[in-house]
Amino acid sequence: MKPALINRDPEIMSGALCFTGTRVPVQNLFDYLEGQSSLADFLDDFPSVSRETAVAVLECARARLFAVLESKASALEERQG
Repeated sequence: MKPALINRDPEIMSGALCFTGTRVPVQNLFDYLEGQSSLADFLDDFPSVSRETAVAVLECARARLFAVLESKASALEERQG
C-alpha cells in the first residue's frame, strides 16, 4: 500500500491539509504555481517536501479533476441525449 501523500491533523497548522511528515500546507504548492512560481521555487522554499511527493500530489489532483469533469460531461450528455 502506498503511504499517504497528505494528511490533516487538527494539532498541525490548524488542521490544514499538509504534506505528510511536514508542516507545509498543500495549498502552498497550488498558491506558488498559481502565482507563476515554479515547482523548483516551491521545493527550494520548502525543502521538507520532496519533488516526488509534490509531483505525486499534482498528479492525484489532476486525475481527480479529470474524473469529476468526465463524470459531469457524461451526466450532461445523458440529460441532453
